[in-house]
Amino acid sequence: MKVGEIYRKQLVNAIKDGVDKNQNTFLVSYSGISSSQMNILRKDLRKKSAKMRVTKSKIARLALKDQKLEPASTSVRDQVAFVHADSDAAEISKILVKFSKECKGFAVQGGLLDGAFLAKEDVSRLSDLPSREVLIAKLLSLIQSPATKLAYILNAKSRDLLSILKQYSEKKGGS
Repeated sequence: MKVGEIYRKQLVNAIKDGVDKNQNTFLVSYSGISSSQMNILRKDLRKKSAKMRVTKSKIARLALKDQKLEPASTSVRDQVAFVHADSDAAEISKILVKFSKECKGFAVQGGLLDGAFLAKEDVSRLSDLPSREVLIAKLLSLIQSPATKLAYILNAKSRDLLSILKQYSEKKGGS
């Protein structure tokens, strides 16, 4: 076995491990992007605890062949990068979609979200979602809302009853 083959197998295994060990994986392709632009993207991704692994398209196809990202392997061209993260997928997709709008040579090819394949259109829709924290806050307010309304209604009925009793006692001459 040649050194190049060993190196390729190690890269393929590293990509597979990244897909297996992380909840979210995004596949992006790029061409004609400067290293300073890529460093900005990596810095933004690092803030969200995401890692980016750049590889050649041939190695990416080999890695995707055995993974659930195989539908994306047909669109792999140019230089390819995998973005692995265990953090909020919506936040990562927002960073990637925003960067693809700013840099013409950068494109999101697809992704893997908790084991389910996402097409590039799905990743774009995912980026439109609010963050996980905002969704949790909305859910909690929806859960809390009926209880708050019930408490208000029960208090209103009690107040009405007390008001009627007070008026009745005043009418009878009590204090």
